[in-house]
Amino acid sequence: MRTISRLTAAAALASALAVPVAADAAVTPPKAPPTAKGYGGAAATVDPYATQAAIDVLRRGGNAIDATVAAAGVLGVVEPYSSGVGGGGFMVIRRRNGQVTTIDGREFAPAAYTDRSLLEPATGEPLDFDAAVTSGLGVGVPGSLATWQRALRRYGTRSLRAMLRPGIRVASRGFVVDKTLQSQTEENAERFADFPATAATYLPGGAPIRAGSTLRNPDLARTYRLLARRGARAFYTGPLARDIVRAVRQPPVRSGATRIVRPGVMTRADLAAYRTVRRAPTRTRFRGATVQGMAPPSSGGSTVAEALNIIEAFGPPARRLSTELYRYLEASKLAVADRGKYLGDPAFVKVPLRCLTSQAFASVRARLIGATALPTPVAPGSCPVATATTTAGGHEGQNTTHLTVADRFGNVVAYTLTIEQTGGSAITVPGRGFLLNNELTDFTFTPGTANSPAARKRPRSSIAPTIVTRRGRPVVALGSPGGSTIITTVLQTLVNRFDRRLSRPASIAAPRASQRNGPATDVEPAFARLPAAARLLARGEVFSQDYPSFPDIGAATGIDFKRRGRLVAAAEPVRRGGGSAMVVSKRRPRR
Repeated sequence: MRTISRLTAAAALASALAVPVAADAAVTPPKAPPTAKGYGGAAATVDPYATQAAIDVLRRGGNAIDATVAAAGVLGVVEPYSSGVGGGGFMVIRRRNGQVTTIDGREFAPAAYTDRSLLEPATGEPLDFDAAVTSGLGVGVPGSLATWQRALRRYGTRSLRAMLRPGIRVASRGFVVDKTLQSQTEENAERFADFPATAATYLPGGAPIRAGSTLRNPDLARTYRLLARRGARAFYTGPLARDIVRAVRQPPVRSGATRIVRPGVMTRADLAAYRTVRRAPTRTRFRGATVQGMAPPSSGGSTVAEALNIIEAFGPPARRLSTELYRYLEASKLAVADRGKYLGDPAFVKVPLRCLTSQAFASVRARLIGATALPTPVAPGSCPVATATTTAGGHEGQNTTHLTVADRFGNVVAYTLTIEQTGGSAITVPGRGFLLNNELTDFTFTPGTANSPAARKRPRSSIAPTIVTRRGRPVVALGSPGGSTIITTVLQTLVNRFDRRLSRPASIAAPRASQRNGPATDVEPAFARLPAAARLLARGEVFSQDYPSFPDIGAATGIDFKRRGRLVAAAEPVRRGGGSAMVVSKRRPRR
């Protein structure tokens, strides 16, 4: 029961976050290592500013949902190429009463979209992928603001106004740029330079922002203030919606640019029509625990569940690491093959979710795994449903972001949000301070598949926020960015935790491999150096260390729930520059 009004809570939180610093001084980066152990609540994100925002909310009595929205708002400032109000995401929530629910905040296609929207008009061939990314045509109707509003209204205790204040503060006063953001800016400098509003923020003086410098985004601060005053409605209607539509339909390209930027077809009616969807989570049993994740249009929950079921079909965990990893890689091939055939937006295709997540189906698939590696691509299995067939491949962007939060009341949130590619479409809405997504490039460009484009359809995703419980109590919550590698990162991290018995920090830090039913398994250099790797190669596995521009696979965060209320929060120690974790208190509270 709420014992104070939202206005009182908002005032209290504002006071708590109002650190007295000079108006022209950047917010000092909090000190937050990648692992934290303690009590009373915890948070783990890729960035210390966001982690600190979440912990501040928890310490002032807010719950995990409140803290998640506060952290997400900050990430939109400090991780602008991976998240923000111009994108969307999926949130899995374990409520204090033990119920697990999800919010689908995935972007959808405008009403004018057809199954030929991503084809060349003259030839009927699929558009060049890079051209589709940097365009208005790839921009889906954003869902993040609607997700934040719905989460707070249904499950939170604070207002959107209060939870946007940390982001307003960081956007207006500035934050210290890290090496990861500098590197990402350099990689996108050519694209960003073609859009004056993007260049003004991220290419000051014509050069990429530098690590150690202060980055301010006053336009985004003003946008957040507008949303704080008027709520999510101000994003989907009115002047802000007008500006979004104008940027999509008439991409604001600089004079003299040679880049051809295709216009989109989004309208203000599309924005006004956006709604989040409350979905039942996917569910399976693994090693005596209940694993719950995100249902379609995300393929994350079902594909992780199927692969876990295949692994468990072999019986107890393997004693040899090479055998455990072999089962993990082969199970990934099979589950991803089934993902490719069956997964899409359930409002448009019939997804055989019960079949895909059943132990019976997994047992049949597991029988295909023998002494040597299955040749790829593996054919999908047979579930009793008539559906179109799509390809297993895709171009999902890598720079999504994930945060995990728990509070002292028993609420837990795993939330993955994204604008797709690093920097999304590269289009910043002029005067508004945020980048627009390119999520519609997650569709299969060709017609006739489960994931082909259609009006108001949500493209398939690999996002896999996951909460694991045992006898109704939380055990693990986790998730990761990484495009199509999200599924394998979450899967491998769960195998590390439950079969290899690694701690939360160790299960995240362990070297990764990602097999997605392709000709070779993408491996991190450290994985290739494992003694077990030679045994995998001897069994026919093929490794590739040419993972384009990404020596790291994923960037996970998670929380383990121990006895007597003890929490272990962990983020990446090194990948993507390292993340941060914090707890409310290092000491157990007195009864």
